[in-house]
Amino acid sequence: MILKQFVVLAILAVSAWSSDFDRAVAEYNKGNFVQALNAFYVLAKEGDAEAQYNVALIYANGKGVKQDMSQAMEWYEKAAKSGSGEAAYNLGVIYYNMDESHPQHYERAERWYALAAEKGVDRAANNLAAMYLEGKGVEQNNIRALEYFKQAAEKGNVNAQLNVALLYAWGEGVPNDKMKAYKNFKKALTSGKSEASHYLDKLCTESAWVCKN
Repeated sequence: MILKQFVVLAILAVSAWSSDFDRAVAEYNKGNFVQALNAFYVLAKEGDAEAQYNVALIYANGKGVKQDMSQAMEWYEKAAKSGSGEAAYNLGVIYYNMDESHPQHYERAERWYALAAEKGVDRAANNLAAMYLEGKGVEQNNIRALEYFKQAAEKGNVNAQLNVALLYAWGEGVPNDKMKAYKNFKKALTSGKSEASHYLDKLCTESAWVCKN
Protein backbone atom coordinates (compact mmCIF):
# COMPACT_ATOMS: atom_id res chain seq x y z
CA MET A 1 0.00 0.00 0.00
CA ILE A 2 1.84 3.09 -1.25
CA LEU A 3 0.50 6.30 0.25
CA LYS A 4 0.21 9.54 -1.72
CA GLN A 5 -0.67 12.97 -0.40
CA PHE A 6 -3.03 15.35 -2.15
CA VAL A 7 -3.28 18.14 0.40
CA VAL A 8 -3.82 21.62 -1.03
CA LEU A 9 -2.49 24.05 1.53
CA ALA A 10 -4.19 26.97 3.23
CA ILE A 11 -3.50 30.57 2.34
CA LEU A 12 0.10 31.70 2.79
CA ALA A 13 0.49 34.40 5.42
CA VAL A 14 4.13 35.46 5.03
CA SER A 15 5.65 37.59 2.31
CA ALA A 16 8.55 39.96 1.76
CA TRP A 17 5.98 42.59 0.78
CA SER A 18 4.85 42.63 4.39
CA SER A 19 2.52 45.59 5.07
CA ASP A 20 0.26 45.36 2.01
CA PHE A 21 0.42 41.57 2.14
CA ASP A 22 -0.51 41.55 5.82
CA ARG A 23 -3.54 43.72 5.09
CA ALA A 24 -4.62 41.31 2.37
CA VAL A 25 -4.27 38.36 4.75
CA ALA A 26 -6.28 40.24 7.38
CA GLU A 27 -9.08 40.86 4.89
CA TYR A 28 -9.07 37.19 3.94
CA ASN A 29 -9.22 36.07 7.57
CA LYS A 30 -12.20 38.38 8.15
CA GLY A 31 -14.01 36.77 5.23
CA ASN A 32 -13.62 39.79 2.95
CA PHE A 33 -12.49 37.62 0.08
CA VAL A 34 -13.05 40.11 -2.75
CA GLN A 35 -11.01 42.78 -0.97
CA ALA A 36 -8.32 40.20 -0.19
CA LEU A 37 -8.21 39.05 -3.80
CA ASN A 38 -7.88 42.61 -5.07
CA ALA A 39 -5.04 43.32 -2.64
CA PHE A 40 -3.22 40.07 -3.43
CA TYR A 41 -3.70 40.71 -7.14
CA VAL A 42 -1.83 44.02 -6.99
CA LEU A 43 1.16 42.33 -5.35
CA ALA A 44 0.88 39.31 -7.63
CA LYS A 45 1.18 41.52 -10.70
CA GLU A 46 4.39 42.93 -9.21
CA GLY A 47 5.87 39.43 -8.97
CA ASP A 48 5.26 38.43 -5.34
CA ALA A 49 5.24 34.61 -5.41
CA GLU A 50 3.20 34.25 -2.20
CA ALA A 51 0.59 36.70 -3.45
CA GLN A 52 0.44 34.85 -6.77
CA TYR A 53 -0.08 31.62 -4.83
CA ASN A 54 -2.88 33.16 -2.80
CA VAL A 55 -4.63 34.53 -5.88
CA ALA A 56 -4.49 30.99 -7.30
CA LEU A 57 -5.83 29.52 -4.09
CA ILE A 58 -8.77 31.93 -3.95
CA TYR A 59 -9.74 31.04 -7.53
CA ALA A 60 -9.25 27.32 -6.86
CA ASN A 61 -11.50 27.40 -3.79
CA GLY A 62 -14.03 29.89 -5.18
CA LYS A 63 -13.66 32.24 -2.21
CA GLY A 64 -15.61 35.41 -3.03
CA VAL A 65 -15.42 34.60 -6.74
CA LYS A 66 -16.71 31.86 -8.99
CA GLN A 67 -14.38 28.89 -8.85
CA ASP A 68 -12.08 29.09 -11.87
CA MET A 69 -9.46 26.35 -12.15
CA SER A 70 -7.99 27.83 -15.33
CA GLN A 71 -7.24 31.07 -13.49
CA ALA A 72 -5.98 29.09 -10.50
CA MET A 73 -3.59 27.07 -12.64
CA GLU A 74 -2.35 30.18 -14.42
CA TRP A 75 -1.50 31.86 -11.11
CA TYR A 76 -0.06 28.69 -9.57
CA GLU A 77 2.27 28.47 -12.56
CA LYS A 78 3.33 32.10 -12.17
CA ALA A 79 3.99 31.50 -8.47
CA ALA A 80 5.91 28.30 -9.17
CA LYS A 81 8.10 30.07 -11.72
CA SER A 82 8.64 32.82 -9.14
CA GLY A 83 9.99 30.23 -6.72
CA SER A 84 7.01 28.83 -4.80
CA GLY A 85 7.43 25.13 -4.17
CA GLU A 86 3.92 24.90 -2.74
CA ALA A 87 2.46 26.30 -5.97
CA ALA A 88 4.41 23.74 -7.98
CA TYR A 89 3.09 21.00 -5.68
CA ASN A 90 -0.51 22.15 -6.13
CA LEU A 91 -0.07 22.15 -9.91
CA GLY A 92 1.24 18.62 -9.66
CA VAL A 93 -1.84 17.59 -7.68
CA ILE A 94 -4.19 19.21 -10.20
CA TYR A 95 -2.53 17.59 -13.22
CA TYR A 96 -2.26 14.19 -11.54
CA ASN A 97 -5.97 14.13 -10.75
CA MET A 98 -7.10 15.10 -14.25
CA ASP A 99 -9.02 12.45 -16.14
CA GLU A 100 -7.63 10.51 -19.07
CA SER A 101 -9.11 12.97 -21.59
CA HIS A 102 -6.25 15.34 -20.78
CA PRO A 103 -3.20 14.11 -22.74
CA GLN A 104 0.13 13.95 -20.92
CA HIS A 105 -1.39 15.00 -17.61
CA TYR A 106 0.82 12.55 -15.69
CA GLU A 107 3.91 13.91 -17.44
CA ARG A 108 2.92 17.44 -16.43
CA ALA A 109 2.28 16.30 -12.87
CA GLU A 110 5.76 14.76 -12.78
CA ARG A 111 7.30 18.03 -13.99
CA TRP A 112 5.70 20.11 -11.25
CA TYR A 113 6.22 17.52 -8.51
CA ALA A 114 9.92 17.39 -9.45
CA LEU A 115 10.21 21.18 -9.21
CA ALA A 116 8.41 21.19 -5.85
CA ALA A 117 10.64 18.39 -4.57
CA GLU A 118 13.70 20.45 -5.55
CA LYS A 119 12.24 23.26 -3.44
CA GLY A 120 12.01 20.92 -0.46
CA VAL A 121 8.29 20.07 -0.50
CA ASP A 122 8.24 16.61 1.06
CA ARG A 123 4.70 15.76 -0.12
CA ALA A 124 5.82 16.34 -3.70
CA ALA A 125 8.78 14.00 -3.28
CA ASN A 126 6.47 11.34 -1.82
CA ASN A 127 4.01 11.64 -4.71
CA LEU A 128 6.79 11.69 -7.30
CA ALA A 129 8.18 8.50 -5.78
CA ALA A 130 4.76 6.89 -6.12
CA MET A 131 4.68 7.85 -9.80
CA TYR A 132 8.03 6.12 -10.37
CA LEU A 133 6.80 3.09 -8.47
CA GLU A 134 3.64 2.87 -10.60
CA GLY A 135 5.19 4.00 -13.89
CA LYS A 136 2.74 6.88 -14.34
CA GLY A 137 4.15 9.67 -16.50
CA VAL A 138 7.65 8.21 -16.10
CA GLU A 139 9.41 4.94 -16.78
CA GLN A 140 8.74 2.58 -13.88
CA ASN A 141 11.80 2.59 -11.61
CA ASN A 142 11.73 1.30 -8.04
CA ILE A 143 15.22 2.59 -7.30
CA ARG A 144 14.20 6.15 -8.18
CA ALA A 145 11.02 5.66 -6.19
CA LEU A 146 13.01 4.67 -3.12
CA GLU A 147 15.30 7.70 -3.53
CA TYR A 148 12.37 10.11 -3.56
CA PHE A 149 10.60 8.33 -0.71
CA LYS A 150 13.81 8.63 1.34
CA GLN A 151 14.07 12.32 0.48
CA ALA A 152 10.57 12.91 1.82
CA ALA A 153 11.06 10.64 4.82
CA GLU A 154 14.19 12.52 5.88
CA LYS A 155 12.05 15.66 6.09
CA GLY A 156 9.69 13.90 8.48
CA ASN A 157 6.98 12.88 6.01
CA VAL A 158 5.25 10.03 7.80
CA ASN A 159 3.69 8.54 4.64
CA ALA A 160 7.13 8.44 3.05
CA GLN A 161 8.59 6.78 6.14
CA LEU A 162 6.02 4.03 5.78
CA ASN A 163 6.65 3.76 2.04
CA VAL A 164 10.42 3.50 2.57
CA ALA A 165 9.84 0.72 5.06
CA LEU A 166 7.55 -1.16 2.68
CA LEU A 167 10.13 -1.06 -0.09
CA TYR A 168 12.98 -2.13 2.15
CA ALA A 169 10.87 -4.97 3.53
CA TRP A 170 9.23 -6.37 0.40
CA GLY A 171 9.98 -4.13 -2.57
CA GLU A 172 10.98 -5.63 -5.91
CA GLY A 173 14.07 -4.38 -7.69
CA VAL A 174 15.53 -2.67 -4.61
CA PRO A 175 18.01 -3.99 -2.03
CA ASN A 176 15.86 -5.49 0.71
CA ASP A 177 17.03 -4.48 4.17
CA LYS A 178 14.85 -5.79 7.00
CA MET A 179 16.60 -3.70 9.65
CA LYS A 180 16.05 -0.44 7.74
CA ALA A 181 12.47 -1.52 7.15
CA TYR A 182 12.03 -2.09 10.89
CA LYS A 183 13.50 1.32 11.78
CA ASN A 184 11.26 3.15 9.30
CA PHE A 185 8.14 1.26 10.39
CA LYS A 186 8.97 2.32 13.96
CA LYS A 187 9.46 5.95 12.90
CA ALA A 188 6.13 5.96 11.09
CA LEU A 189 4.37 4.36 14.03
CA THR A 190 5.90 6.82 16.50
CA SER A 191 4.77 9.65 14.22
CA GLY A 192 1.19 8.42 14.43
CA LYS A 193 0.86 6.20 11.35
CA SER A 194 -1.14 3.37 12.91
CA GLU A 195 -0.99 1.27 9.72
CA ALA A 196 2.69 0.69 10.46
CA SER A 197 1.74 -1.61 13.36
CA HIS A 198 0.25 -4.20 10.99
CA TYR A 199 3.37 -4.23 8.83
CA LEU A 200 5.64 -4.39 11.87
CA ASP A 201 3.80 -7.48 13.05
CA LYS A 202 4.16 -9.05 9.62
CA LEU A 203 7.87 -8.21 9.49
CA CYS A 204 8.48 -9.61 12.97
CA THR A 205 6.62 -12.81 12.11
CA GLU A 206 8.71 -13.32 8.98
CA SER A 207 12.05 -12.13 10.41
CA ALA A 208 11.88 -12.39 14.17
CA TRP A 209 15.59 -11.57 14.59
CA VAL A 210 14.94 -8.01 13.38
CA CYS A 211 12.56 -7.22 16.23
CA LYS A 212 14.52 -8.65 19.15
CA ASN A 213 16.22 -5.36 20.08
